[in-house]
Amino acid sequence: METATGRAALRETLHQRGMRMTPQRQFVLDALLDLGHATPEQICHHVQRSTPTVNITTIYRTLELLESLGVVRHTHLGHGAPSYSVHEHQHVHLVCHECGRVEEVPLRIMDELAGTLRATYGFELDASHLALSGRCRECSAREPH
Repeated sequence: METATGRAALRETLHQRGMRMTPQRQFVLDALLDLGHATPEQICHHVQRSTPTVNITTIYRTLELLESLGVVRHTHLGHGAPSYSVHEHQHVHLVCHECGRVEEVPLRIMDELAGTLRATYGFELDASHLALSGRCRECSAREPH
């Protein structure tokens, strides 16, 4: 999503839900548009570069509100804080537990598993919040530790 177009679309989304674009919401959305995926701490650091008075509590409250409105989504990429994004997640995250690399692969990679879960258990998988942990190609190629 182009940054200017993304900002306009997010502003419109808030207005359609009866919310106004406060400076705090704008700071958080701008940070997410600039960073892509980011933890609340990364967002706070990014915002504080231009607005040092914004604190982590404000970031968390704003993310919670924006997520409840469907404007942002989160994914747990491992231990620690979730990673937030304004973009629709049309991918699954592959997280290397050795080097920390995160790779995004198409959501369709989960189609077979989703079909098995649906047929066997009646369970509808939402893989858009999914992160799979393992070892990346480079770490797997090295000697086991």
